[in-house]
Amino acid sequence: MNPKDKNISRKVLNLVSSEFEILRGEPYPFGATIRRNGINFAVFTSKARSVSIAIFNITGTELLMEFPLDPRYNRTGFVWHALIKGLDPGISYGYRVICQENINSDRQPCNEQIYLLDPYAKVTCGGEIWGDPLKITRDGKKHTFRLSLIKESDYNWELDQPLNIPLKDTIIYELHVRGYTQHDSSKLKNPGTFIGLTEKIPYLKELGVTAVELMPVTDFDESEMFFKNPRTGENLLNLWGYDPLSFFAPKASYAKDNKDGAQSDEFKRMVRAFHDAGIEVILDLVFNHTGEGGKNGPVYHFKGMDNEIYYHIDPKDNRYLNFSGCGNTLNCNHPVLREMIIHSLRYWVTEMHVDGFRFDLASILGRGRDGNVLVEPPLLERIADDPILAKTKLIAEAWDAGGLYQVGDFTYGKRWMEWNGKFRDDIRMFVKGERGMVPALATRLSGSSDLYQDDGREPYHSVNFVTCHDGFTLNDLVSYNEKNNWDNGEENRDGSTVNLSWNCGYEGETKNPAIVQLRQRQMRNFAAILLLSQGVPMMLGGDEFARSQKGNNNAYCQDNEIGWVNWELLQDNQDLLRFFKLLIRFRKNHPNLRRTRFEVKDINGIPEMSWHGFKLGKPDWTEESKSLAVYYTANPELGDCDIFILLNSDDKGHTFELPPLKKPKLWYRVVDTFLKSPDDFREPGQEIKPEKQNAYRLEAYSVAMLISKSNG
Repeated sequence: MNPKDKNISRKVLNLVSSEFEILRGEPYPFGATIRRNGINFAVFTSKARSVSIAIFNITGTELLMEFPLDPRYNRTGFVWHALIKGLDPGISYGYRVICQENINSDRQPCNEQIYLLDPYAKVTCGGEIWGDPLKITRDGKKHTFRLSLIKESDYNWELDQPLNIPLKDTIIYELHVRGYTQHDSSKLKNPGTFIGLTEKIPYLKELGVTAVELMPVTDFDESEMFFKNPRTGENLLNLWGYDPLSFFAPKASYAKDNKDGAQSDEFKRMVRAFHDAGIEVILDLVFNHTGEGGKNGPVYHFKGMDNEIYYHIDPKDNRYLNFSGCGNTLNCNHPVLREMIIHSLRYWVTEMHVDGFRFDLASILGRGRDGNVLVEPPLLERIADDPILAKTKLIAEAWDAGGLYQVGDFTYGKRWMEWNGKFRDDIRMFVKGERGMVPALATRLSGSSDLYQDDGREPYHSVNFVTCHDGFTLNDLVSYNEKNNWDNGEENRDGSTVNLSWNCGYEGETKNPAIVQLRQRQMRNFAAILLLSQGVPMMLGGDEFARSQKGNNNAYCQDNEIGWVNWELLQDNQDLLRFFKLLIRFRKNHPNLRRTRFEVKDINGIPEMSWHGFKLGKPDWTEESKSLAVYYTANPELGDCDIFILLNSDDKGHTFELPPLKKPKLWYRVVDTFLKSPDDFREPGQEIKPEKQNAYRLEAYSVAMLISKSNG
């Protein structure tokens, strides 16, 4: 160690010799592990000629000492390890890696000036202030991008455990920790934070959802963006965070208390608060790429440690293969990375008590070391069969940016649920009035048997959604035909051009009462179909009170009014919010809508579930048809009544025959989206008995639902 080069005082050097001792240590587990007599460090790198452990103060601002490792004494295989005796928690650290001589720099970036982040770090420091540009350098000289932090947690979970709500009963609500709570209208004490989100739990409980799906909460660099808003000139930030720097560490700037690594405990307090309210926490994890980007991207860890192992590299020209669309693709089925992902998932379940995971671009996790699609990917099978993850919800976004689309074919064990992109597309096309969509509508309403029945899965393996973070909000879906992403600084090139939306006759905001009324009706139609379909419904946070992104369908970089939820809209859209609440309550109260099998049995000679058109027993599957009805027969075993749902996306009304009921039962109207609130959804005990019991008139672009009740 050179005191001049390392800028370490003589006092610190004396401390090293007198108070600390570097021992051989253990090569497992990876990361930094607190021992009784010190801290054990273990890191994998097959390309290193030498490795040093650099110790900083807890804030990462002062280098205290650096321990070079002996390759004969402190290395087992490709794992470098050491036990630093006398070292206590409350420090941060990084690895200095010097690569082997004559290594191909195009395939293995090496810069011994960089202190590398431990891939297994449970806490990081350096990103405590949201959008802090002082932490970000690209010049290759200052390299405190992020450091690993060692903190001993004494958090007491008491009896808290993941909730294990059955899949059939699950209702998912997708949100972004910062975007959901940052707007001034949220009126929170701690906006933009984990604790701030807990202040919204009473609202979410009243809404009735059973799970929140949090967009990425592991550490990322929001200041990585190079684009500017062409209209305002402001620097854009990566709001969404789909560029992870860690698979373990919660993002520090999402915590009110993030000093000395306290963000980890704050995340735990948030999870426990949700569990106390009966709401599960599902994490959106990104294992398909990292924030290190392509060739010109920054170096945080993987590039400097073992670029060729961690990433897919083209053997011909050494470029990063880009199945993620984000500059690099992780080599997920290499044993080293595969083990890291398993350890990450186990950590979030055992130490952080989360209830499930949504895997971003999950199809990449099924690609082999050469990028080809594997028939039996070891990682995906390992996740599905892992005993510690046995009760954990596993949700795949079953596609990637390399053209692999596996919706319905993500069959790596029967546990995998899927974001059902075909549900989204088919329902959008039906509701906007496209021809020939009635057969697809029936399939989606009944749980998408065409996708999941052939491999032994059931309706609850389909996560149904109409909107999500990626694309239009529900309000924008009925207000814009074209995306409006100009503020993203990419000349409106980013974001999908296929939105299957309909602006109802005018592009963007309008005060035209007829168009406003139609848009309100269409939003109710989408909500009704989503929450009355078999499968697991997922709604986008803020859709229930008509949140808008002004037509931006890719608001990943809009850390402002576009990307934040405006809670003032809640007061302006109380009728829509009421509709959502009652729909959720109705779904929970009626087991007929939460079937656990595709098989349709008979009840007293009548099918449990049957399709109808304007005439009973005669659904119209032709290209011209835009109407359908579904009948759920009263099921004594489930304790449910008859339910008759009518759907019409035609621009004119139609009359449907109603199934005959045995006395003293009569039909009562619960829902009719053509009617104004409160008649659009009648609360329990206030249902309306139609004058005609043999037919019901459903107007244009509407959904209705009737139930059977005993007369009087």
